[in-house]
Formats: sequence, C-alpha cells, structure tokens
Amino acid sequence: MTTERRRASYVMAIDQGTTGTTVLILDKRLAVRAKVNVEFRQIFPKPGWVEHELEDIWGSVAGAIQKALREAGLRAAEIAAIGITNQRETVALWDRRSGKAIHNAIVWQDRRTTEECLRLQGEGRAQLIRDKTGLVLDPYFSATKLAWLLQNVRGAREKAEEGQLAFGTIDSFLVWRLTGGQAHVTDVSNASRTLLMDLRTCAWDPELLGLFGVPDRVLPEIRSSSEVYGETKNMRALPDGIPVCGIAGDQQAALFGQACFAPGDAKCTYGTGAFLLQNVGPAPVVSQHGLLTTVAWRVGGETQYALEGSAFIAGAAVQWLRDQLRIIEKASDIEALAKSVKDSGELVFVPALAGMGAPHWRPEARGLISGITRGTTAGHLARALLEGIAFQIYDLADAMMKDAGRAAPAFRVDGGASANDLLMQFQADLLDVPVERPRMIETTALGAAFLAGLAAGVWSSREEIGKSFKVGKRFEPKMKADERERHLAKWRRAVAAA
Repeated sequence: MTTERRRASYVMAIDQGTTGTTVLILDKRLAVRAKVNVEFRQIFPKPGWVEHELEDIWGSVAGAIQKALREAGLRAAEIAAIGITNQRETVALWDRRSGKAIHNAIVWQDRRTTEECLRLQGEGRAQLIRDKTGLVLDPYFSATKLAWLLQNVRGAREKAEEGQLAFGTIDSFLVWRLTGGQAHVTDVSNASRTLLMDLRTCAWDPELLGLFGVPDRVLPEIRSSSEVYGETKNMRALPDGIPVCGIAGDQQAALFGQACFAPGDAKCTYGTGAFLLQNVGPAPVVSQHGLLTTVAWRVGGETQYALEGSAFIAGAAVQWLRDQLRIIEKASDIEALAKSVKDSGELVFVPALAGMGAPHWRPEARGLISGITRGTTAGHLARALLEGIAFQIYDLADAMMKDAGRAAPAFRVDGGASANDLLMQFQADLLDVPVERPRMIETTALGAAFLAGLAAGVWSSREEIGKSFKVGKRFEPKMKADERERHLAKWRRAVAAA
C-alpha cells in the first residue's frame, strides 16, 4: 500500500436509486465535500412493465463519480473506501465473461409477474414463503422477476445452469463492475428482499430456489454489510486498489445512517411514498399486523433485523395538490397554505390514491376527503392532506409497536417532506414521542458511507458514529390525550369508508 493510500481519509457513497445515481464524498467529521446526482432513462415496454438498461445505470454511476471528484477537488487516491446503497428488489442478469446484461434490468415497480404470483398463491405457497423470508408473495420482490428472465430470454436457463450467467440486485452488479469482475457478492439486507434467502440462516434456501426454478450457480455470495468485498480495478475515474467495503439496501442504509442501532429505534423516510423501519434486534420478529420482516444489516458478525412498513402515497399527495388541482405552485408552498388555518376542522384526507399498503393492504381503496362544509378552504385541504400523511405513519408505527412489543423512544425522520415543520409536529403529536430531524438529511448515502468507513477504519465503531449523529430539530409532542383520540377516531372512520 502506498503512503498516499494510507493517508486516504475520505469516504465515497454511491446511492444508486430508481431514477438516478447520487455520489456523496464526505470526511471523517461528516463534512460533505461533494454531492452529485446523474439521472438515467426509464423504460416502459408495456403497461405495468418497468425496466432499466444496466449500461445506463453504470454510466450514471461512472459519471457521478467523475463529477463528484471534480466538485470535491480531490485526487481519487484520497478516497479510503467506497460504500454502495441501492434500489433493492430490481433484478440484473449478466454474462460472466463479457460483463454484459442479457436483458434490461427488471425494476422493483414492475408488475409483469402478477399472474405467476397468483398461481403460486393458488398452490398454497404463500405461507411457506412468508415463514422463510418474512415477506409476502408479490411481484415487488426479485424471485419471480429472475424466474421470468430465465424463462423468457432465449438460452438463459441453459447458460444459467452451466454457470455462465450472474444474477444480482443492483449492488451486486455495481461491485462486479467496480472490481473488474473479481467479486460477485451481495449483502444480507439486499438478499433478504429476493424471496430466495432464509431469514434466519441468512443463506440461500434450496427449497425456495427449487420453487422459483433458480439455479444456484447464478447466485452471488451473501456477505455482511460492512467488509472488504474487493478493490477497484480497470476504472477510468478511480485508481486500482480502493476497497469497496459497504453495502445495504436503500431503506436499511437510511436506518443505519440515522444511527438507529438499538432495538426499538425507528426512522421514517418521507419521499414519494413513506418507509418506516424499526430495529427489532438480533432475532427476526414475525409480523401479525401486515408488516414485512427484513434484515437490517450484518456488521461484525452480528445480524440485526427490522420491521418494515410502507405507505404508497406521501409526497405524491402533495404533487397531486400541485399538478392536478393546481392549488399550489410548488410543493414547499403547502406548509404556508396549511398554516393559514388554525386546524383542519372536520376535514379528513385519506391519501389512498394508489390503494392502501401496510398495515391495511387494501389495493381497492381510493382516496377520500370527508367533512367538507361551506366553510372549507384550500388551507383546510392542505392541512388535512399533511395530517393524512401523518395518520398513515401512525398506523404503521402502531402496528410495529404491537409486533415488536415496544414503542420507539424517539422517531427519526428524513426525506424531502421531513423538511415540513407542520407535518413533523403533527407526527410527534400523533405518535406521542419526540420526532428528530437530523442536520444531515442525506441519510441513505450516509448509511452506505458509515458501513464502508467502519470496514476501512475511518470510524472505529458504531458508538463513534452514534456520537457524530446530530439532531437538527426536535419536535416534542404537545397534543393532549383526548384530542389525539378524537383525531384518531375521525381518521379510522374515514379509512373504513375509503
């Protein structure tokens, strides 16, 4: 190792998302030296089908790395470690010799395997899958997407059985490319989203592989979330020898980036939808209330699990108010409009614009606005919409408390809508626990950076990382118990009618 490599002290996080790639470079004190996003095209071959070309994804990664290094004013050799976080369930399948994809990646949003999932449900397979994986049988996850590729791409099954093809979620593909094809790996958090890994052993499950018709020779090796998987090789923007040493799926990375290291710690990411994850400790908790069980991470030989719930519509409801109703010009305008009234009156907004996810799982549900009077204004609608987002998260948190047997001591938030103070205060009031918004809201990339930095020795321990976590603003609950129950009763009546 050269003297320059020994002195390297910056960490690069690659956040490979559904519509673009963000590269973040930060130092040991969490000062951000660069943040660059590069978008790539979305491919919609048929209704309900969503694909990405792997070369588009790789181009966005390579381009973002080059731009980030220029923005930071750093030499590439000053990078001590590279961490990866990614869109989770998206499936890639490529030729081991050429490194080229045999088909476009099938994106997590893709619904082409709905009939296959229904067939398996009809055969009574759903409970077996639930018991082994902690997940529901749904096209959202990777296994039926991979099975579709093996069945529908000419020659794919034969090549797979001969060991000529490599399967992976996007983290696997990126590590393969970054290391010049030397490492075919994934981490436990991503593997836990495929429907192919046993949740308790954290190993590929032969019965599930047989059920979905997946040859084990295509599979990546399952590794921990923080270790050296390989080193950069044959890249234009980076020298050989930089360790690639952190991987986690995007929501698990955000949980780690929020320093939710203790059982009971929870975070919610408010994006287009909203994802709530709670650390439940070293043993999986099987949900009895419609949530998913997933691996949070494995670090230092210790596996942590999480309960996960998602609301399909969060920030998307604000976009609807802006784009369809044209009540606001930009998304950030909603807070001022909502503050123009002292409360939402009797108005309730159920944001079931795409059905209802956990814990209700009612795909037939539709958005509902109730309690309209002659006195209802645009301000009331804006306030009720924000409250509707918070009510959804309350339902998820309530289900988690029942499953895990504990409430979160505090509730950490990130994502674009977490910048809305009115929403965050109402969320704290409903949950009756403090809501903490960090100073640094790039928590997904931050989690990948932490995992890589731990493996490379930039940070010595999770305790050191925990000390570096800084709360930007803390929202203390202020609502009285009787008022909270009145709000919740109103919400439950509206949900039943949605």
